[in-house]
Amino acid sequence: MARKFAIRTFGCQMNEHDSERLAGLLAADGLEPTDDLEQADVVVLNTCCIRENADNKLYGHLGHLKRLRDAKPDLQIAVGGCLAQKDKELVRQRAGHVDVVFGTHNLASAPALLRRAAAEGPLVEVPDTPDDAAVGGPQGQAVALSAVRELPYAAWVTIQTGCDNSCAFCIVPAVRGPEVSRSLDELVTEVRALAARGVTEVTLLGQNVNSYGRDLTRRRPLFDRLLRAVGEVEGIRRVRFTSPHPKDLRPETIAAMAEVPAVCEQLHLPLQAGSDRVLAAMRRGYTAERYLARLAAARDAVPDLAVTTDLIVGFPGETEAEFEDTLAVVADAAYDSAYTFIFSPRPGTRAAAMTDAFVEPGVVAARFDRLRAVVERSALARHRARVGQIEDVLVEGPSRRDAAMWTGRTRQGKLVHFPVAAPAPAPAPGAYADVAVTGAAPHHLVGELRQVTSAPRHRARLPLTVG
Repeated sequence: MARKFAIRTFGCQMNEHDSERLAGLLAADGLEPTDDLEQADVVVLNTCCIRENADNKLYGHLGHLKRLRDAKPDLQIAVGGCLAQKDKELVRQRAGHVDVVFGTHNLASAPALLRRAAAEGPLVEVPDTPDDAAVGGPQGQAVALSAVRELPYAAWVTIQTGCDNSCAFCIVPAVRGPEVSRSLDELVTEVRALAARGVTEVTLLGQNVNSYGRDLTRRRPLFDRLLRAVGEVEGIRRVRFTSPHPKDLRPETIAAMAEVPAVCEQLHLPLQAGSDRVLAAMRRGYTAERYLARLAAARDAVPDLAVTTDLIVGFPGETEAEFEDTLAVVADAAYDSAYTFIFSPRPGTRAAAMTDAFVEPGVVAARFDRLRAVVERSALARHRARVGQIEDVLVEGPSRRDAAMWTGRTRQGKLVHFPVAAPAPAPAPGAYADVAVTGAAPHHLVGELRQVTSAPRHRARLPLTVG
């Protein structure tokens, strides 16, 4: 009987895609996926270190796995990802039952490390520079295409690793390294292979996708060229990307968004704060006025553009007046939604050393609630404006709460719930359908299915292996 593996993922889309690649590597090594930790012979925790509670979350899971390990001595436990890249030996010092620690730079080595650990004992192997599979090339492309994907009709495509920015609050450059772009030809080849397997939607991933290719040309980025090339791949109906940096949102990228039909009317543009002093302290490289000008240029060029953002509340030294500046910019920007975070000091970052300027937690919590109210007000208004429209929806499947209610995503990335009642046939996941919007809430739309416009192109659904 084949050994079984389970993966638990913490963090961003980059981590989720890394977990899909890990699943493909482990499956290619002869293991079978399972979502049941009790049945697993190998458990991999793919970690994140962006938020302060990431450490607590990891060691809480490792405590649970210690009990499983006591009952099943042959269970292998591996820890990878950003927190492993940062902490290295500390992971095993705090959790001696971990068999393998690997980092962001040597993901493709995980199966071999597990085999070595079974023969030699626990291993910590966290290189400081990326291997071939992390930055592309033949091995990296093979790893990407062997990924066991959660959705067979949609795929993430990593276009670069690392980050060259120096945001005061962010630890990503320390754990992911400097920006390294994959070649445009490699990426287009990968997308063509995905389309041949029935994928119709791709999301291009990078820490700063707008700067893609700058390290290859030593001059200007190539992201606009990449959008145009991927958008021309036969079978690809939707192209998304995340995350861009406002300071690098160039006119040629906006033009590609407007001119390439496959590129979705969706832009995630992290603001972080609306105060120029706070933005300077964050080392973001733009002012609120410059940010709003870039946003206006994108909206002028791309009709019906949906815009989302990231916001940090309570950055060290933030005053009440500066927070009100943020509220004003957020109201002006009228976002479709936002990811709002309370400032979390990460050791090794500039902001973590600003201990004398930390904002009192009660003040931060109150500001967080006020900011969320402004975001939800604009989100609800923008969603209500869509009532009566017919949306092109990529069907995801039935709701987990109500089997008669199905869900899908519009081109703008908005979640739509719509009922499907017998005897009408339910559309298959991966199909495209016209849905009339009949209702709105801050975080989703409600609609009525009008017609299925195209059937899925993918083969049978692969097992879900990413937790």
